[in-house]
Amino acid sequence: MAAKKKDKSEKAPAAAGPVAKVKSIPFWIGFDLGGTKMLACVLDKDYKILGTARKSTHGSDGQAKGRVKIVKAIHEAIEAAGVDPKGLQGIGIGCPGLVNPDRGVLIHAPNLGWNNLQIGTLLRTTFKKPVSVLNDVDAGTYGEYKLGAGKGSRSLLGIFPGTGVGAGFVYDGRIIMGRAASAMELGMIYLPGTHLGSPHEGAVLLEDLTSRLALASQAGVACYRGQLPELDRKTQGNLREIRSKALANAVRTEQEAAVQMFRSSIRYLGMGVAAVVNLLAPDHITLGGGLVEELPDIYLNTLKQEVARYAVPGLSKGIKFSIAKLGGTAVAIGSVAWLRETQPSRPTRA
Repeated sequence: MAAKKKDKSEKAPAAAGPVAKVKSIPFWIGFDLGGTKMLACVLDKDYKILGTARKSTHGSDGQAKGRVKIVKAIHEAIEAAGVDPKGLQGIGIGCPGLVNPDRGVLIHAPNLGWNNLQIGTLLRTTFKKPVSVLNDVDAGTYGEYKLGAGKGSRSLLGIFPGTGVGAGFVYDGRIIMGRAASAMELGMIYLPGTHLGSPHEGAVLLEDLTSRLALASQAGVACYRGQLPELDRKTQGNLREIRSKALANAVRTEQEAAVQMFRSSIRYLGMGVAAVVNLLAPDHITLGGGLVEELPDIYLNTLKQEVARYAVPGLSKGIKFSIAKLGGTAVAIGSVAWLRETQPSRPTRA
C-alpha cells in the first residue's frame, strides 16, 4: 500500500516547551515540625535556603496523616528549589517535645498529641540518607550558636516561647541532652499556682503561664468580657485566630488587659529562666519565636530585669541577652548544622 501523502495544510505538532533544568548540587533538608505548622527547607553547603514548603501540622488529625505530610513537604521543597533529588546529603528535623536523638524517635509531643513516632526510621527508609532528629528548640538554639546571634559564645541558652515554651542549651559546641532523651523542658516545670486545666492541684506548668497559646487563651477570655474589643472584632475571640501579630498589636496600642497579660507572662518566664541561670550559668541568652519577634524590646528588657530579680547576682551579672537572628528558619538550619557536625561526610555528586 502506498504511503499516504502528507497534506501540506496539516499543522505540525507544536514543539515541546523548554525542559526546566535542575541544579546538580549537594544539598540538605532542614525540617521544622512545629506545633501549628511544618516547614521543609532545602539548604546548600553554605546554609543558603534554596527552596521551602510549608504545611499546617493539625496534630489532631493523627500521626499517620502527619507522616504523609512530612514526606510530601520534603518532596515539594526539593521541587521548589529546582535541585536534582540525587544531590540530597541528609535530613535534619527538629520536633516539638521530648525526643530520643540516638533512636530518632519523637517520644512525646504534648501540643500535637503524638507519641513514639519513629520519625528517623520513616525518613531514612524513604530517602535512604542520614537523618538527625532533635528537639526543635535544641535545633534552633544550635543554629543560633553556629550561625546566628550566639556565634562566638562559649555557652548559649535559647528561649523560644511559642505554642509551648522551649529551651535549649549549647555548651562548648555540644547540645546538653540526657542519656536517652532530649532535656531542657523549661515549659514543663511546675510552679505554685493553678488554673482550670492544671492536672495537679496547687501547681501549674510554666508554659501554661508564658506560651503564646496561654496568652491567646487568656486573650479569648478578655475578648468575651469586652476588655479587648479591637482584638475581638478581628478574631471573634477564636483561639486559632489569636496569633502572635494580633496579640502584639493589642500590646502596641496599650490596651490595658493585653499589657497586663504580657507583663505577668514575662515575669513568670523570668522565674523559669533564672532557675536555669542558677543551675548552668550561661554567658549568653537569646530569645526567639513569633511573639518575641513581634515585641523584641518588651521581651528583651523585661526578661533581663526579671532574671536579675530572681537569679543569684553573681551568676546573672554580665550575661549577654540578644534576639535570635535566624527567625523562622533557625530550627531547619540548626538541625542540618547538627547533622553535619555529628555525621560528617564527603558530599556525593548529584
